[in-house]
Amino acid sequence: MKVGIIRCMQTEDYCPGTTDFKTVQAKKGAFEGVEEDIEIIGFCNCGGCPGKKAVLRAKELVRRGADTIAFASCVFKGTPIGYPCPFAKKMKETIMKNLPEDITYLDYTH
Repeated sequence: MKVGIIRCMQTEDYCPGTTDFKTVQAKKGAFEGVEEDIEIIGFCNCGGCPGKKAVLRAKELVRRGADTIAFASCVFKGTPIGYPCPFAKKMKETIMKNLPEDITYLDYTH
């Protein structure tokens, strides 16, 4: 699995992504049960509300080899600030419309 992780720009001051990286390495959370090796292709933010650069960044992650786009837990779960992205569903739908059909999506990391 080659994964590109998109995070919420608003949480960058609170979270450096440490748990995301540890979760991938340990194959826990959304990565539990993955048999193959997991390579992180990239880790970027959405570009700010309302996810205005998410499509461009997802496309670039795929261009660089990602076969899976994972939304960091801050997007749908609101970790660590307790406030999920109000644009998460629309952002995911828009990304899915603009990427190849064979891309896998994960709604959280940990």
